[in-house]
Amino acid sequence: MNQRGVAESTQWALLLPTVLLLVLGLVQVGVWLYSRTVAAQAAAAVADLRATGPGMDDAAREAGHRIADRGGLEHVRISVAADAGHLVVTVTGQAPLFFDVGQGRIEERAVLPLEEVTR
Repeated sequence: MNQRGVAESTQWALLLPTVLLLVLGLVQVGVWLYSRTVAAQAAAAVADLRATGPGMDDAAREAGHRIADRGGLEHVRISVAADAGHLVVTVTGQAPLFFDVGQGRIEERAVLPLEEVTR
């Protein structure tokens, strides 16, 4: 093998892992962003259903868990708090990352005013 062949082999040996790492990193960022979107949609759905009245709490949580599960979130926890006329829904979960270095935990909130029925 001549010198040129060795130089090209060395270039590919350095370039290929770098390109693969870049591509896998972009895929991981995409999965993380998608997981944030799913958590935000689940929080919004729970808030919309729950804002109509406290009797919808179980159905709202069920809908939120269903959205999060179908979106791929793992270890989903939904908390609902009502204070001073506002409803705050927090959805936390774990993004299904293949190389998690601590950024896989997702937390999204939805805040809505509580509706009051007047007669």
